[in-house]
Amino acid sequence: MKTSLKANLLKHLIAKKEEGGFTLIELLVVIIIIGILAAIALPSFLNQANKARQSEAKTYVGSMNRGQQAYRLENSAFAPDFVTLAIGIPSNTTYYNYTIADTGVGGAKALATMVDVALKSYAGGVQLTTGTGGQDATTLAIMCESLNANVAPAVNITPGAPAAATTVTCPNGTFKKL
Repeated sequence: MKTSLKANLLKHLIAKKEEGGFTLIELLVVIIIIGILAAIALPSFLNQANKARQSEAKTYVGSMNRGQQAYRLENSAFAPDFVTLAIGIPSNTTYYNYTIADTGVGGAKALATMVDVALKSYAGGVQLTTGTGGQDATTLAIMCESLNANVAPAVNITPGAPAAATTVTCPNGTFKKL
């Protein structure tokens, strides 16, 4: 190898060594920025996991409501339990316990009670109502979500003298209508 080539190679390696690398302060700043971003993103990620679990309950309560409506159209009453309703929903999952109750007052309840206290509860209600003149009968459904986690599910079915006066509502202050 020629001496001038060796000299140029050594100059290039020395210049690279002087330019290369990060200082300790630069590395610390990058680590702090990554830590701040992780601190912001982690709670959002954990909240998304709970939302996914709660979507199971919303889906199941909606299915129970639709099942009760279909059952009522074929029979003279609402289904009193899961076996009679026969829609293929388990009564217990990892995150929720599900119950069905025929209120006997022209309505039925579907409840999703949380197992994990970090989750919201859901309640559904189906009522039988008649149109104007009392001739056209139909069923109406409602789904309620608790405003806060760890609240027992509830839906109010208030009987009226005629079937049209039966109302299904969410308890004020603790639940909202979906």
